Amino acid sequence: MKLRVHRTILAALFLLLIETAVLPWLVPAAMGGRIVPHFPFLVTLFVAVTAGRHTAFFFGLGFGLFQDVVFYGHLIGAYAFGMALAGYLAGLLVGRLRPSAGLYIVLTAFGGFMLDTIVYAIYRLFQVTTVSYLFAIGWQILPTTAVQAALAALFYFPFRRLLTRPAPAASQGSGERSSAD
Repeated sequence: MKLRVHRTILAALFLLLIETAVLPWLVPAAMGGRIVPHFPFLVTLFVAVTAGRHTAFFFGLGFGLFQDVVFYGHLIGAYAFGMALAGYLAGLLVGRLRPSAGLYIVLTAFGGFMLDTIVYAIYRLFQVTTVSYLFAIGWQILPTTAVQAALAALFYFPFRRLLTRPAPAASQGSGERSSAD
């Protein structure tokens, strides 16, 4: 499979718009601060599975910085660093494995947990938050990770269909002489 980069960027921008404009209306008010799925991060992990670690690193860096600047004004760079590192490590872990829905869901669960943990650690380091890590895990990280894993299961096949194109098939008779010669 080969990634269609322009479509992937447009899809991530569209999902970012959905995340900020539509998703707050769909999440119940009681869970509003607890469930914070990151749609561009789902695309970053899909890029890691299909295109490799370097592409996922730059994709995560770009969209993480975009999220930092536009939406999360506490610190510039926390989401950029977290998404870039998680995308790179996901691409490194995948390595030469064949992309599959199960792999993508597992990577999304681990990657989402890692992203939220990195952002929490950066916020804690610079004293933006004072809550304990155990409270953050129970209050936001685990619910967000569960929702992101469910969304990964929902989005994998549409992502694969819209954002990739099949690799060209090797011709069967290339390099061989025909029997008519």
